[in-house]
Amino acid sequence: MVLVLLIGLVLLSVAVAAALRAVTIGSGRREDVLAGVAAYGFGGDQSEGRRHVSLSEAVAELALRVGNRLEQRLGEGRGREVRVMLNSAGYYRTSVARYLGYRVVAAAGAPFVLLVLTLLGSNAGAVTLLGAAAFAGLGWMLPPFVVRQRSAQRIARIDYEVPELVDLLVTTVEAGVGFAAALQMCARRVHGPLGEELRLTLREQSMGLTTDDALQNLLERAGGSVAMRAFVQALVQGEKLGVSIGKVLRDLAVDMRKRRRQVAEERAQKAPVKLLFPLVFLILPALLMVVIGPAAYAVLHSLHA
Repeated sequence: MVLVLLIGLVLLSVAVAAALRAVTIGSGRREDVLAGVAAYGFGGDQSEGRRHVSLSEAVAELALRVGNRLEQRLGEGRGREVRVMLNSAGYYRTSVARYLGYRVVAAAGAPFVLLVLTLLGSNAGAVTLLGAAAFAGLGWMLPPFVVRQRSAQRIARIDYEVPELVDLLVTTVEAGVGFAAALQMCARRVHGPLGEELRLTLREQSMGLTTDDALQNLLERAGGSVAMRAFVQALVQGEKLGVSIGKVLRDLAVDMRKRRRQVAEERAQKAPVKLLFPLVFLILPALLMVVIGPAAYAVLHSLHA
């Protein structure tokens, strides 16, 4: 018991010292940089270098430092996969280094909090160490799970909203509006993840990318959406083959309506199978208790009498 408490106190002191060292090093370097800038006559507001660092900022800075070290050891292919996963989840401004750093902080912070609470309650033991190991694994696996869940939900919403986008494009293009102008009009009217992706694609075009490159980047960010993949491929092939955009969009709209109907029919066919388990394990036992329960109680009462 005493040995476990000593080990917990040593780990606690090491973790606190490492966190304080990371925070102090970051603030010291910031002050050195501001002092160097002030030497050239661009001092600005000196109170900015002495401002109070909050806990969230300290954790974010610590995560970024740790993530930068992990990103250097991460392969280029693996780093690209993480970047694509973050983009598909909508975390455009979250870097790969910060994401990896938050995973490490979560893996180290969860058992740290558990050990502190256990030491305060004086109930440390082998079960606590096992719980700390389990919390460490949970903290390491929880961030990618959350990102993947958000990515799946976001792609599902995009897949559901693409047919409406195609209908809007068909209406505007057949009315005589150019494809680029029609895409801008639809981007202003469409909301949610699809609207965000369209506006990002238009920003990339305004920065100098061609339409094909911007659409390929859109497909890379939302590659899990079947409807978005069909939409981008149809536009790219139509432009390469010289087919009218209006005809391509009209055929694509019909095809997507058929695909949405097929998806709805598939979900309707899966519904009875999904209802089987709650019916057998929840509804039928409760129904039997209501129907047979009074009769069984009356029989047992008569036998005892």
